Amino acid sequence: MTHQRESKLSVTKSLSGVAGATVTMIVLIAAIAAAHAKTSPPSNGISAIATATGDPTYVVGSIATTSGFSAPSATSESTEVDDAITASDGFIAADATLSPFDVDQPAVGNLNRNLLSAIQHAATDAANDGIEIRINSGWRSARYQQYLLNQAVIQYGSEREARKWVSTPEQSAHVAGDAVDIAPIDADDWLLQHGNQYGLCQIYSNEIWHFELAVEPGGTCPPPKADASEG
Repeated sequence: MTHQRESKLSVTKSLSGVAGATVTMIVLIAAIAAAHAKTSPPSNGISAIATATGDPTYVVGSIATTSGFSAPSATSESTEVDDAITASDGFIAADATLSPFDVDQPAVGNLNRNLLSAIQHAATDAANDGIEIRINSGWRSARYQQYLLNQAVIQYGSEREARKWVSTPEQSAHVAGDAVDIAPIDADDWLLQHGNQYGLCQIYSNEIWHFELAVEPGGTCPPPKADASEG
């Protein structure tokens, strides 16, 4: 009888041990999943890249945004745009960029001549510093700009909010050929430091990638506007 009781107790302890180990494993799996969710890049084609400051920077199609900003994915140059919008409208695929010397591409070739010359000179000098300047958005057709604005309105729920990121075709510097969005982040940083030597300035505080000619070469760039809604 004592032997049977000890056997039962031994089996009970064994089962308790197995159950405890199972609970521990479940907790560990849950913890790992939670940690992965916090560190994984956002979905919908957004990927994370490192910056010089150590802050995460997310690339949304053609738009890069530092943590704390929220660039609309609708304005990214994704492959999900209207089928009628093509490279002839200035479309650049989300996984592609262009050289400032790719003048056979409308997004580059249709840029204002002075802006194009400035960004080409900057790209040549940046290359000497080991920095490659790429364009992920340049000239856009009016209908492409309107499409981007329409998508931003859907995402943000109002044109007022959407206009913080996307201008109307009538006001867009991209449609006029007077603006370029630059990638990658080290190229943005380089232009923030040296762009004024070519007359290139950051125009909006929430878009560190958006540059336009704003001063004479060597001049002092004006303070950036808060966002695109300020014109």
